[in-house]
Amino acid sequence: MSRIQKLAIGSIFIGALVFALKYAAYYLTGSIALYSDALESIINVVTAIAAFMAIRVSAAPADANHPYGHHKVEYFSAVLEGVLIIVAAMMILREAYFGILSPRMLEATGLGLAANAAASVINGAWSWILIRQGRLLRSPALVADGRHLTTDVVTSFGVLAGLVFVPVTGWTWLDSVLAAFVAINILWSGWGLIKESVGGLMDEALPEATLSRVREIISGNAEGAIEAHDLRTRHAGKMTFIDFHLVVPGAMSVTDAHDICDRLERALKHEIEDALITIHVEPDNKAKHAGIVVL
Repeated sequence: MSRIQKLAIGSIFIGALVFALKYAAYYLTGSIALYSDALESIINVVTAIAAFMAIRVSAAPADANHPYGHHKVEYFSAVLEGVLIIVAAMMILREAYFGILSPRMLEATGLGLAANAAASVINGAWSWILIRQGRLLRSPALVADGRHLTTDVVTSFGVLAGLVFVPVTGWTWLDSVLAAFVAINILWSGWGLIKESVGGLMDEALPEATLSRVREIISGNAEGAIEAHDLRTRHAGKMTFIDFHLVVPGAMSVTDAHDICDRLERALKHEIEDALITIHVEPDNKAKHAGIVVL
């Protein structure tokens, strides 16, 4: 089992533990804001399971029906997570509305807030691990899960801070207002996840800084060629796809042109791990004089 899959399984168990603590906090206090926090934790467990399944599928090798691999399936997991986050936010807004209409004083506040705080600390530590390892392992599903948990941690501590004032001030309506703010924050997080994941599904090009570096590597390692043009890039999960046309002198042998391509592939893969590179070699009469000039 890969490290990515182990982290995904860890998310399922952490999510279940955090949900248990947050539901206990809600049960003890009757707080709508803590209910909203617990509801989001249910979504965390569901999306962690979806992420694990997506990661398992994405790890499958390329086959006849999927010659470029199965890496994009992780983006579907991230989109699902975004949709579920939005659904949870709408449910929280509904509860907040009824809570504002019929506010009530909280019970066992200290014990409930302590349970919620413990859950938030666990979530915070795990979100940091997921984001760090997700970026290191280039897993969109892990990064998406980590970002979602980070949002959960921020809103949880905001709720905790606000609920401290309810028994002190007697402002029972504050509980529902805090729940509404949690829902709005969750909505924003869900939209961000969906937007980013759809970009991956739509084959967005690499960031401009990475593209510039790719051009530099091609320019500095294609000695013997004339120029490169029609550079295209995209990413799918941890895989990066790079293809371009390489113009060489018409009299150059196939062996010499192939050696240049090998040199370029080594240089690009040294810079970008898990890169799949396709180079189309052309004779010099095809030169566009508008691409990457070879140094």
